[in-house]
Amino acid sequence: MRLAALPLLLAPLLLSPQTFAAALSVCTEASPEGFDVVQYNSLTTTNASADVLMNSLVDFDTASGKVVASLADSWEVSPDGLTYVFKLHPQVKFHRTEYFTPTRDLNAEDVIFSFDRMLDPANAWHKVAQSGFPHAQSMQLPALIKKIDALDPQTVRFTLDHPDSTFLATLTMGFASIYSAEYADKLMKAGTPEKLNSQPIGTGPFVFTRFQKDASVRYKANPEYFGGKPSVDPLIFAITPDANVRLQKLRRNECQIALSPKPLDVQEALKEPTLKVEKTDAFMTAFVGINSQHPPLDKPEVRQAINLAFDKANYVKAVFEDTAEAANGPYPPNTWSYAKGLPGYPHDIAKAKALMAKAGFKDGFQTTIWTRPSGSLLNPNPSLGAQLLQSDLAEIGIQAEIRVIEWGELIRRAKAGEHDLLFMGWAGDNGDPDNFLTPQFSCAAVKSGTNFARYCNQDLDKLISAGKTTGEQGVRSKLYEQAQAQIQQQALWLPLAHPTAFALTRKDVEGYSVSPFGRQDYSKISIK
Repeated sequence: MRLAALPLLLAPLLLSPQTFAAALSVCTEASPEGFDVVQYNSLTTTNASADVLMNSLVDFDTASGKVVASLADSWEVSPDGLTYVFKLHPQVKFHRTEYFTPTRDLNAEDVIFSFDRMLDPANAWHKVAQSGFPHAQSMQLPALIKKIDALDPQTVRFTLDHPDSTFLATLTMGFASIYSAEYADKLMKAGTPEKLNSQPIGTGPFVFTRFQKDASVRYKANPEYFGGKPSVDPLIFAITPDANVRLQKLRRNECQIALSPKPLDVQEALKEPTLKVEKTDAFMTAFVGINSQHPPLDKPEVRQAINLAFDKANYVKAVFEDTAEAANGPYPPNTWSYAKGLPGYPHDIAKAKALMAKAGFKDGFQTTIWTRPSGSLLNPNPSLGAQLLQSDLAEIGIQAEIRVIEWGELIRRAKAGEHDLLFMGWAGDNGDPDNFLTPQFSCAAVKSGTNFARYCNQDLDKLISAGKTTGEQGVRSKLYEQAQAQIQQQALWLPLAHPTAFALTRKDVEGYSVSPFGRQDYSKISIK
């Protein structure tokens, strides 16, 4: 029984219609790594922190495909593309909790702090981030942003070192969330900076109350939210790794939304009168990252052989049950600049064996396959997928040991480059193709840990960088098509699939939709 149901009989006496709100429980698939979102790059952590607790200067509107206002009401860009001036929304409140009471509203100081801690190695907060700043580093923001200053308490100016056509879209990402400088100062003076990661403060629609690892995250509606107090209160993330259990909880109304359902569960939900299926084409790619720093995976012929040995059609049918499109490259076909002429790698065992022999590994070698224990949108059946890859690789002499690693540890160790073959996925935060290329294939991303191929090539790096220096889409497309050709020729990934994003909800849930980028918005939901 949900706790919200207990006082139902007394509601007429104790609660007016204006004060009653329905609880919303969301069955999620994994625990967040923490709540200081700038330190992490997983979507699970972004969903539990930036999406509910925080706001950024600007948002990305999926319907229009445009950057829209958030904490900044308006902005101006200089003709040379080097200066961005943001006017902040007035009277935005930070969260009030048992552990922090703000004395002022959001102002320019908070924006400057939020970025300086990521950009300036001399900043005291820069040094205490145990996980570093993977997105800021992979997106090369320290080299891009020359200066941030306050023109007045409600106006912030960013001065860039060089023009970057992706800069505004980058500011919509979760890691660009704005923090309270006042709260940060309080923690630093108390000698407890680590609490920023466990007792978060933001401006978002929900306020953090409690986290129990592998069990739940609890939030309450923010009564002072500048976008209006959400209708649901409290919000609960019921961490439920097993997709079958998520569906059962949804049926019993223990959860009102279940994320990352298995394809079979989607078909079952369509038949049930109390449930709904929400879906959209996801701006995501599932892949196996091939660590090019681990011999013999450093040889292009070996990486190409792995691609040729893999029966992708069988994988998509078995793991995604034909709810996904087979992938040939890093980003989905509906992305502008997608290189349609690149054929990908067919299933060809004979050619794979020939490449193995050419590389000096006629008799194969031993390696490892890393995967997560529980299913997700980008990997609905991790065990089966790993077994299929293992079986296909055995046909060309590669003996691969499957290692199942808890999600948080998997991410941490993969960012350190410990893996050989890694089942992984990437979700773009906006419609720009650079959102795949820079974080996954740039040299800076090797250092930050988000480049799971661990591949740094100056020619490829120049193509990616050049694509950001112009706003002309035709010019960018040509550069990105060349980048995709090199990525495919080098076989840096084993691309798997572009999934359809599904979520299951109770029939009485209104105002919820699935984002193609995997972000979550519970602020507009009501339960009828």
